[in-house]
Amino acid sequence: MLATNSIIVILLIGLIAGWLAGKIMGGGFGLIGDIIIGVIGAFIGGWLWATLHLPVLGPWWLTAIVSAVIGACILLFILRLIKR
Repeated sequence: MLATNSIIVILLIGLIAGWLAGKIMGGGFGLIGDIIIGVIGAFIGGWLWATLHLPVLGPWWLTAIVSAVIGACILLFILRLIKR
């Protein structure tokens, strides 16, 4: 069983979140870019989730992916504002 703070788990959730955020926001950044966007988005989403006191959505991994996708979408939005 993988621990929740394992580097493999962090990269896997980052990849899923980055890929989903790329699909939601229209276009991804490739495998490495999606992982980076997803991991940074997980930090943003986790901070936002705790700040807003949002409830846990079931298993820890579901909450982690949802908050990471939200954070990654916010990060992609900001990056696209800066890029223009």
